[in-house]
Amino acid sequence: MSKTPTMRLDRLLSNLGYGSRKEMHGLVAAGRIVLDGVALSDAGARIAIGADLPERMLVMGRPVDPPPPMVIMMHKPLGVVCSHKEYGDRVYDLLPPRWRVRDPALSTVGRLDKETSGLLLITDNGDFLHRVISPRRHVKKSYIADLDRPLEGHEGEIFAAGTLMLEGEEKPLLPATLEPLGERQARLIIEEGRYHQVRRMFAAVGNHVAALHRDRIGGLSLPDDLAVGDYRVLPAETAELVFAD
Repeated sequence: MSKTPTMRLDRLLSNLGYGSRKEMHGLVAAGRIVLDGVALSDAGARIAIGADLPERMLVMGRPVDPPPPMVIMMHKPLGVVCSHKEYGDRVYDLLPPRWRVRDPALSTVGRLDKETSGLLLITDNGDFLHRVISPRRHVKKSYIADLDRPLEGHEGEIFAAGTLMLEGEEKPLLPATLEPLGERQARLIIEEGRYHQVRRMFAAVGNHVAALHRDRIGGLSLPDDLAVGDYRVLPAETAELVFAD
């Protein structure tokens, strides 16, 4: 059985984005850090960092933010980007401001382009991130595409063949599954994450994606009660559903 890691209180809270270590000493001196109902008096005390910490510790009267490793599910809206560096509104701006300076930093698990909505995972867990995006894992991703033109009926066979070449590439796509949902709407399930892959696949068969939404990654689906722009922290066992499909 693995031992629960510990960290100095001032360093822990600084890493979670609450402020500098000096500022954490001030909060402790003011009695604003409470653990198991008792105000802490030593900013250098070592604290066990378990998943239950938000249930045990209060910072300025509110539950402490989840410690690493953390996985966030977000219902990404249109018009925001997934990059830390790209210009424009970012998915990170939808999170609490202090989460932007957490250490380790939060990163999106893959990306959705600015004009794609839906299920997005964000994490500070590098191992989890790389397991999800690793080509060897073959984690399936489900997209619902609204199309400019009606489906012609041959698209599913082309996508499933494993021979489709995207323009400018030298390696064919892995087989993908098309499920027609209407005359101009379809679900496409892919195992890769090439640049603008879904849009380029439909372009390759003479159609254009007018709107794109991701509703599932592996065995993890976007819940109906998660509103656009909202997010929630996932329990570890829920995050692992990504690998269950």
